[in-house]
Amino acid sequence: MTDTTEAILAIDIGGSHIKATILDKNGKMQMDYEKIVTPRPAKPEKVLSAIKELVQHFPAYGKIAVGFPGYIKEGIVITAPNLGTKDWYHINFSQLLTDTFNKPARVINDADMQGLGIVSGKGLEMVLTLGTGFGTAILKNGVLLPHLEIAHHPIAKKQTYDEYVGEKALEKAGIKKWNKRMEMIIGILQTVFNYDVLYIGGGNAAKLTGKLADNIKIVSNEDGIHGGARLWENG
Repeated sequence: MTDTTEAILAIDIGGSHIKATILDKNGKMQMDYEKIVTPRPAKPEKVLSAIKELVQHFPAYGKIAVGFPGYIKEGIVITAPNLGTKDWYHINFSQLLTDTFNKPARVINDADMQGLGIVSGKGLEMVLTLGTGFGTAILKNGVLLPHLEIAHHPIAKKQTYDEYVGEKALEKAGIKKWNKRMEMIIGILQTVFNYDVLYIGGGNAAKLTGKLADNIKIVSNEDGIHGGARLWENG
């Protein structure tokens, strides 16, 4: 087990589950990640209680890294579309975690944290997370670029990306139609961003059935949670 002062509690908050593990300072998992169902309604106090329940038997750690499904500005929640923006707006979640667990905490967008954990660090790399919603991250030579909430941009008939290919859209449209939509979206993103590599993760990534270009890679949630260590790389 790693030095507990350097060990990092890495948490991935999703619309359906909250996942967590312990990382060493290099991002190596010190235990299998565990998960708990995201409470509904997903108000801050309920999410915090779920995290406490999830990690109560975890090994010791010295700091906390969280990937959150929304727009985060210096640890403060601006949007939380799949948890409830009204309940989360302007909540200083990093401070709330620090006060609750008595450990320093850093919070960023969940796709951004996944990006930190999986990219090669060469060129322009983009990350998509296909889960309850549609998450994105963009990195240049391994450095996070400003987060863009592409999920809320209109894509078809006044529908946003979230509404067009999110979990509810997949259930309503079915796998075949959803895959056609994703094929169109991937083409748009390639044209708009000219990424060198596109990484696709999240629970619905495995449901992509079409042939993917050589510069597109499917990744797992476990791959992305390593980004918790990158978040603390500079102390």
